[in-house]
Amino acid sequence: MFGLYRQYWRINVLTTLEYRANFILWSLFTVVYHGSAIAALYIVLHEFPSMNGWTFRDMAFLYALWMLAHALQNTLFSNVDDVPERIREGDFDRVLIRPVDPLFSVIATPGQIFPDELILAASFFALATVYSGVRVDAAFVLLVPLVVAGGALIDLGINLGIATLAFWFVRVDALRWVVLQLEQEFTRYPIVIYSRGVRFLLTFVIPFAFMNYFPAAYFLDKHDGTFLLPPQVGLLSPLIGTALVLAAYAFWRFGLRRYQGVGH
Repeated sequence: MFGLYRQYWRINVLTTLEYRANFILWSLFTVVYHGSAIAALYIVLHEFPSMNGWTFRDMAFLYALWMLAHALQNTLFSNVDDVPERIREGDFDRVLIRPVDPLFSVIATPGQIFPDELILAASFFALATVYSGVRVDAAFVLLVPLVVAGGALIDLGINLGIATLAFWFVRVDALRWVVLQLEQEFTRYPIVIYSRGVRFLLTFVIPFAFMNYFPAAYFLDKHDGTFLLPPQVGLLSPLIGTALVLAAYAFWRFGLRRYQGVGH
């Protein structure tokens, strides 16, 4: 499976680079999108120098941590988002007759994915780490990859759960859009500025707060006391991400056994 995945990725990269104009435009859009988000943070924090103790330097690191985890998920698992469309078009049935696990087939299928966002995210994270004054030591170097991987798994688990619903409802675009907005908009700021209901949602229902807020609070030594949770809970991101992916995969297998096609 690893050899197959490697070959798929080779095809994927070659396909992406074949259309150079599209690749360049998409890469520029990625830079503009994240640049605009960071600029918006700067403008807000220029008017309000601190949000419940979080400065622009802190929030730059907060955003960089989310950006890195999200980019890792997009680079490796973004094909999961295409499952509902493939079900609608009847193309998903082709996955079921391949001699490999259907989910692996979905993830590995060549598309037009290039790690440009991941490269940008890693570069910005390095700059944000220096800019925020986070202490970089052996523990930081060891823990950051684990936390980022955990954040990517959280993202994957939620996306896979939504994609699985397409086995019953076929179109889940609206739900996907709502969850995406929750992730992109609410993770830019520390969750302590939101109402208790929103904080509960982002911590215990759709745990986006474990992608960046709690890990950032740990690395920045913040003691906001959200739900009386210590900053150290940020280090649970890998465990939460793994549990979420396993639960989502079990749900996927349950849905797959009940999938009957869409009549094409």
